Amino acid sequence: MRSRYSAYTLDLISYLLDTWHPSTRPTDLPPNEPGLRWLGLTVYQHKVQDDQHATVHFAARSKLAGRAFRLEETSRFVRDEAGRWLYLDGDVKER
Repeated sequence: MRSRYSAYTLDLISYLLDTWHPSTRPTDLPPNEPGLRWLGLTVYQHKVQDDQHATVHFAARSKLAGRAFRLEETSRFVRDEAGRWLYLDGDVKER
């Protein structure tokens, strides 16, 4: 999760797509909006269900045009054949 957050902050779109499970991966991702500042990541919980499945509950904070944003999500990850954790999908907590 931390590596994907870092990739978002650095606009590393190819890394984000590469670490996204093929069954749910979008064809492309837009770059960060000009002026977007990432302010931090808080990981609240990391749970491994079994050898192939895990969840991460987190909040990511950002700011754009003087307005603060907070994304809170429980993300699901699956392990691929090479042993890498891939983002599958997530449930966003509305605020």
